[in-house]
Amino acid sequence: MNHSVESRFITIVSAALLGVVVPLFTLFLALSSQQVASAQRDQIELLLSTNARALGKPVWELDEDTIRQTALTILADPSVHSVTVDDRLRKLNVSESDLKAFDPDGMDKISLPISYKSIQGEQIVGDIAVFVEAPGWFAALNETEFAFIFIFVLAVLTVFLAALVGNRLMVITPLMRLAAAIEATRKLGARHHVDWRSNDEIGRLATSFNEMQIQLERDEKELKRAHQQTTEIYNRTPAMLFSLDQEDLIGAVSDYWLLATGYSRDDVIGQPFTNLVVPVDHAVFAGRKSKLRHDGRSVEATVRFVCRNGNVMDVLIIERELDAQYGTSGSLNVMTDITELKQSEQRNRQQAITDHLTGLINRQGFEAILDLKISEADRNDIRLACLFVDLDRFKSVNDNFGHAAGDDLLRQFVARIRPLLRSGDTASRLGGDEFAFLLAGDEDQSWAHELCDKIVELFETPFVVAGATVRLSASVGVAFYPDHASGAADLLHKSDLAMYARKRDGKNGAQIFDPAILEKTRERAEIEKDIQDAIAGNWFEAFFQPIVDLEGGAIIGFEALMRMRHPVKGILSPAAIIEVAEENGSVGTIGNLILESAVANLARVQQEFGLPDAYVAVNFSPLQFECSLPTRLAALLGQYGLRPNRLVIEITEAVLMHDNPEVRNVLNEIQQFGCRIALDDFGTGYSSLSYMSRFPVDIVKIDQSFIRSIEEQTDVGRKNRMLVEGISAISHKMNCKVIAEGVETAEQQGVLRNMGVDFAQGYLFSRPLPVDALHSILSHRQQSLNGTIVA
Repeated sequence: MNHSVESRFITIVSAALLGVVVPLFTLFLALSSQQVASAQRDQIELLLSTNARALGKPVWELDEDTIRQTALTILADPSVHSVTVDDRLRKLNVSESDLKAFDPDGMDKISLPISYKSIQGEQIVGDIAVFVEAPGWFAALNETEFAFIFIFVLAVLTVFLAALVGNRLMVITPLMRLAAAIEATRKLGARHHVDWRSNDEIGRLATSFNEMQIQLERDEKELKRAHQQTTEIYNRTPAMLFSLDQEDLIGAVSDYWLLATGYSRDDVIGQPFTNLVVPVDHAVFAGRKSKLRHDGRSVEATVRFVCRNGNVMDVLIIERELDAQYGTSGSLNVMTDITELKQSEQRNRQQAITDHLTGLINRQGFEAILDLKISEADRNDIRLACLFVDLDRFKSVNDNFGHAAGDDLLRQFVARIRPLLRSGDTASRLGGDEFAFLLAGDEDQSWAHELCDKIVELFETPFVVAGATVRLSASVGVAFYPDHASGAADLLHKSDLAMYARKRDGKNGAQIFDPAILEKTRERAEIEKDIQDAIAGNWFEAFFQPIVDLEGGAIIGFEALMRMRHPVKGILSPAAIIEVAEENGSVGTIGNLILESAVANLARVQQEFGLPDAYVAVNFSPLQFECSLPTRLAALLGQYGLRPNRLVIEITEAVLMHDNPEVRNVLNEIQQFGCRIALDDFGTGYSSLSYMSRFPVDIVKIDQSFIRSIEEQTDVGRKNRMLVEGISAISHKMNCKVIAEGVETAEQQGVLRNMGVDFAQGYLFSRPLPVDALHSILSHRQQSLNGTIVA
């Protein structure tokens, strides 16, 4: 190994000799040999050509003695070792050789044809062949040439040996000394110098090495001083510092780290850091490797660390990878105890997802748990049931007893329902009086039905709030995963839709989600869209249905009925529109549009058909009774030049049932202004008579449900006649006019007239019509009054 340079030198010189000298010498010998072989062949061919002419006649005459004599003559040539003569008729074969055991292998064969000129002309009569020994590479060399070659080889060997000796003395020896100094420095850790002085490259190399050793010795002292200072800072820094290598083995730890964790250096140095991490957090710690940055930025990981005494603390590890180009690898880490911060975050997180009123989780927490339960259900192939519960008539508790009483009622409800839930069920208050319950397991469907029944039953016992007994009920919607929903949000939405379907169908019960509910919801959404577009595009208009004097048959007014004229769908049914408008709060806006349309149409009817005393009755929703309503009515009537008594405000029990002082004041102002008040659908509410005494009512409209069978001689018919007679009598006593709604037959008209009912409206007289279509109705009625047609 120490002579590897010398071995390479010998190899290079030997390769030069073998690659240049030997091929040239070989080429020289080959050319010389080729020249000798060419001369020999020319000589033999000449000899054969001369003797072939002499053998023509003997071969023709088959003179074997002459042929043999000639063959021996040819064999006398020193280069010929064998002669063979054959005739073409295969009758003669003469062969002579100078060797007892002649072997033609390894010899060259030279042959010529033998010809004879006879009477028939020249003919080939036989063949002559000789075997000669191929000349060797040294056959062409003489003694002088051999001496020259010997001298050349001796000179080459002398130069080769001289190069070896010079290389050993001038190159190998100083290199060995330099290598020995380097090896001693590496093994012993001390600085050694090379004892070699010369002015050549080797001398300069030795001098540079010695200077480098001196500089390295100075640098080592500085590095030791810097390392000692760095170690001192590393250990005295009041932070838990530790270093890891590429395999996450602990390479170093600070004194503060040891103090905080209770370990000693011997316990942890060289150990995998994951041995000190809670097993469930191993993946978290290993995953931070994919985030390590090579641009100097640090990454963070939060894990649970096990101390020497067994205590577990939450730690935040900030890791920064060390740059390998500076001779270091691995990472430097700062570990911070965040146990108290984690506990605080957990408390805050728990508070963030907890409903402070009931102690249940809130909507945010429920949606998060719902996502987790959905994932578990997918993995374990189980079903889920979601119950959406809304308390019926809860708003009346807040309105009548205050929000504190409502909160107390919600807490009572939660206290009642907690014992009904299983340990794996999840309960949540979504907001207001809405609750959700998530049920999981193989028997989720049967348990969901059972829990629905129990929820409905617990409302049979009244609640006590603010010292009063309150009876409520609950509407429950149920949806199953994966039967009805594809995800968490969809499951909650489907159960919500089922709950609203239960409310629309009468409340106080449970409803399983059905695709038809979704279709109804889509229809409702489409109606909401139509309402928005109709408000923006002014598609609403007031149709007029005449109100007729039963005594004389004259048209004394009209009821304005809302219609939507859709540009694509045509005239839409008002029932669905009003239902949706009341739910989303747009009924007030629609009512105002119909009011303006009705007043404008009444002015048009007066202008085109006369009827200066006819009035228009407009239905008002509770949302329209604002303090500014009387002023707005006055401005609207003044705009069209109509007297106030030509506008009748129709109200229902919904407007009056809460006995709101503001509504009472608005009604009084409207009546004082001159407009009249009509109580619509009289008799269907539970306190209609009390409303007549407490509110300024001018007209009573008997609901059509009492009119349908009034002419029938049945028990229902007799009762309805008694009710209508009583309502009419009471109303007249209170100076109120009476209008019968829904009159469809002449018999009903006659009975009502005999009872003393003042006015009527219904399909007997006319359907609700746009103003443009009233012309024929008014003309027909005018002719009837003139006696052309008997009413």
